[in-house]
Amino acid sequence: MTASHDNLVIGVDAGGTKTTAWIAPLDAPPGDEPACAKPLAVGAASGGNMRAIGFEAAATAVREAIDSAFAAAGLSVQPVAGFCLSAAGAGRSAEQQQWQQWAEVQQVASQVLVTGDAEPILAAASADNVGIALISGTGSLAWARNFAGEIQRAGGWGYLFGDEGSGYAISIAGLKAAARAIDGRGEQTALVSAWLDRLGVSIGTDLIEAVYGSQLSRAAIAAHADVVFDVADAGDEVAIQITSDAARDLAEMVKRLAQRPGFLHDDFALGMAGGVLVKQPKFRIQVADLAGVEPGRVKLVEAPVAGAVALARGLAAGSRR
Repeated sequence: MTASHDNLVIGVDAGGTKTTAWIAPLDAPPGDEPACAKPLAVGAASGGNMRAIGFEAAATAVREAIDSAFAAAGLSVQPVAGFCLSAAGAGRSAEQQQWQQWAEVQQVASQVLVTGDAEPILAAASADNVGIALISGTGSLAWARNFAGEIQRAGGWGYLFGDEGSGYAISIAGLKAAARAIDGRGEQTALVSAWLDRLGVSIGTDLIEAVYGSQLSRAAIAAHADVVFDVADAGDEVAIQITSDAARDLAEMVKRLAQRPGFLHDDFALGMAGGVLVKQPKFRIQVADLAGVEPGRVKLVEAPVAGAVALARGLAAGSRR
């Protein structure tokens, strides 16, 4: 008979740039809110987005993160009571089934749940896992769940014809504005000098080599969104317009979900996550205000893996009933 840690759960957040695993007690401490959960041990590995690097490489990253968490806890690698994997690129049933089969073969846990990257954000923000999760990082997505367990989403169409309000979209808009200003086709803006400084070049046309020649990934481009926010904070009208448009795009996603007849109550929770929303508090407030969501209903989720732990606990607890 296989030994197990039946008093523990594992939550994993397999994102595009890194994979994080938390081992936590099966029973949450009294008064412990999901978004503020504390792990017993943490493990990490490289990114685990199967769409970006393929399933085998993603699976290796997840396994490494789990094993490193066990090592950090000083525990042998054994099945736990519940396991929730939140995986970028696994928003559809086919990908989730593939991960489910992998977890069963790997004997990660007695009970396994695989989700996309939005559900754990809501689980961390709302004790009953009801409301809206809003992500603005490399990409963007609004994802909602009601009391009946029904799911709705807005956005999440990818960078070619979606991802409005994301870090990538904001950076690209900022680069376009700089290019138009350099050409004389658009308004003059401090974004030109800001991009030159950030990318380490001295003249405008060198931006071409800095962006294309270095083959910056989408995630790397998205990480430069702070250039646009910094210029906007300094009062540049072009940059302000870009960030304001991004805020409206994100707010529109939330509003479309919130206003669907009979889907959510008016006091729904809004969980916000992703590098842009986490790192830009004024922008976060602007989005919530445009969406008509009072500050008391907004929960910032800095560690979505905490929601994966909450879902793993619920899964394992349900199996005990």
